[in-house]
Amino acid sequence: GRYTSNMFALLLPPALSLLAGSAPSPAAPRAGRGARMAGGDVPSIIVGGGRIGSALKELGVEGDVVLRRGDTFPAAPASGPIYVTTRNDDLAGVVAATPPERRQDLVFLQNGMLGEFLEEQGLPDATQVLLYLAVAKLGEPPIDGITDTNPDGLTTAKGRWAEAFRARLAGGGLTCHVKQGDEYTKAMLEKHVWICAFMVTGALHGGVTVGEVESAHASQLRALVDELCAAGEAALGVRLEPGAFERLAAYGRSVAHFPTAVKEFEWRNGWFHKISQRALAEGRPDPLPLHTAALQELGVVKEGARV
Repeated sequence: GRYTSNMFALLLPPALSLLAGSAPSPAAPRAGRGARMAGGDVPSIIVGGGRIGSALKELGVEGDVVLRRGDTFPAAPASGPIYVTTRNDDLAGVVAATPPERRQDLVFLQNGMLGEFLEEQGLPDATQVLLYLAVAKLGEPPIDGITDTNPDGLTTAKGRWAEAFRARLAGGGLTCHVKQGDEYTKAMLEKHVWICAFMVTGALHGGVTVGEVESAHASQLRALVDELCAAGEAALGVRLEPGAFERLAAYGRSVAHFPTAVKEFEWRNGWFHKISQRALAEGRPDPLPLHTAALQELGVVKEGARV
């Protein structure tokens, strides 16, 4: 076996990252071999040889190393980003296999809310990427997440190696915005709502494509998006820019061929379900009744608990 990029984990929504506009990153790469190229691409380690990992290698520079399951951690490059393109459930193992002095260089490209996991790992400031790139097949060039509402692209990065990642994509003519703080959190919430809302709505209709969700079930989708956005805003202490549904729908049209299924529950819809569980435990009404009802209908959860 290898570290493989699971399309549903990494790609399906990694073609998602909404919000245009970019701000310069206040976080420069730390001093070291990479510093002389600060703001540019540097030799990197890529964990995982699946679609996303292979695409990053194609876009990369001389000195890149691809790590697969069982490989020994390389001595070189001794600094620079460590792009993690594995499934979410492999993340703890990847962190454990990374020398402690290099863990601050890990760059996480997964879907889902990683904040709690990163805090537990002692990596609250790790570089993260909201990846809106679609790779149809291993070895094919990635398709950028450009939509009619976000013509400047949706992929967004934050943290120490955000600028290096942006430079790597730019070398292949792909877009990436660098954001920090609340601006990144808002972009993260929008991507999270996209995958959770589209996947659940599609699954309720037998696993129809993302395009069918957007075109044939728009009113149901909008109600769920509105509910998830409001609960996410309250949980994260941010306010999304107006037009979130329109941005999410536009992204759906750009990846209309994607299938839908509820995957990686703990990382995706489970984040919202915990908000519901907390409210009910405190005697408050469920702020996500549509979402909870959908999960129950799909057999993913029972009343107030996971199946």
